[in-house]
Order: sequence, then C-alpha cells, then structure tokens
Amino acid sequence: MSIWVVLLLAVAAVAYVRLSPSDQGKWHNAAPFQSVEEKHGKGFYIWRQAAEDDGTATLAALDQIIRAEPRTKLLAGSLADKQLTYVSRSKVVGFPDYTTIGIYQTPEGQSYLEVYGRLRFGRSDLGVNAKRIKGWLGQLQV
Repeated sequence: MSIWVVLLLAVAAVAYVRLSPSDQGKWHNAAPFQSVEEKHGKGFYIWRQAAEDDGTATLAALDQIIRAEPRTKLLAGSLADKQLTYVSRSKVVGFPDYTTIGIYQTPEGQSYLEVYGRLRFGRSDLGVNAKRIKGWLGQLQV
C-alpha cells in the first residue's frame, strides 16, 4: 500500500511542476541589471556585454535563436520593449527555467545586452542555464 502512496505523490509532484502557471509579473521584471560581464550561481546564469549601436539588431537576432529552441516559448515582453522573457522546459519532467533578455542603458548612454537565466524549482540548475545561454550566444557569435 505504501508504494502506491509514494507513486501517487511522485506523479502529483511531476504534474505540479509541469502544469503550474508562470507569473509574468514575477519572472519578466526580474532582470538583475548587473555590472558584471558574466556570473554563474547554483540556480542562475547572467551574461552581459556592451552592445554595438543601440543593440536592437542583436536583440532581434537572439530572439529568433531562442524562439527556435525546442520546448521554449515567449512568456512576456517584446522587441519594442527591448526586454523579453522566455520559459524553457526540460524534456522529461518539464522543469521550467526562465530567461530574460534585454537592452539596458547606463546613465552615460552605453547600451548593454543582458541575458539572465534562472530556475524556478530546486536549488541548483546543474549548469543547465549557463549551457543553454552559451549555446544561444555561440549561434549569435558574440
């Protein structure tokens, strides 16, 4: 009998992870606006680089690369807003990771392209966000 309870709890946990809705307000406006070029933690990865011109062409190219990624969809934002947030789900369980890309300007007028990936569930993404983002940037050749 206890094996059925464990199995039911496991199925419920997977269903919760896969079916839980994404709060746009929480995940879309979460860009860190860091002064670092690259930072990696247990559950996040940040990449930032000075953008050529105003950065909109690079942002649009990165958007196209991300939209072509399997199990990844736009959650919020637009190119006109210069900030977009995507949700990418793992293949088996469907764990969601959120990635926000955007163009940000310093008070001095320098534009930066920033990519910020983070997990929703757990304490460590096991480097998945860094690997995914570096793959996208490799296609972008920045």
